[in-house]
Amino acid sequence: MTDAHTPSASAASPSATDRAAVERELRAMIAEAARLDAALVAGLPADTDLFGPEIGLTSLAGVTLLGAVDARFGVDVAALDLSLDSLQSIATLADFVTAHRSAR
Repeated sequence: MTDAHTPSASAASPSATDRAAVERELRAMIAEAARLDAALVAGLPADTDLFGPEIGLTSLAGVTLLGAVDARFGVDVAALDLSLDSLQSIATLADFVTAHRSAR
């Protein structure tokens, strides 16, 4: 049973705790960029579209969010994801930032 918790296994992928912490911070950043109540964004499902009706991120708010993500996590989403597929939802952005943050 200890094989599942070997250092090499945890080093290969970010821990669920790290990913959850990144998602919580991103939700706050999304709320700020979209000028929404942080509690509202915190309660949305992770698959909520960032540019959909619940969040309604505009292109300007998206640029603001990308700048905040780069400043906080050191992940330049626009440079690393030219198609910006990572901006599909809260979950895709959290997954992308978590993966690239740990790769640094």
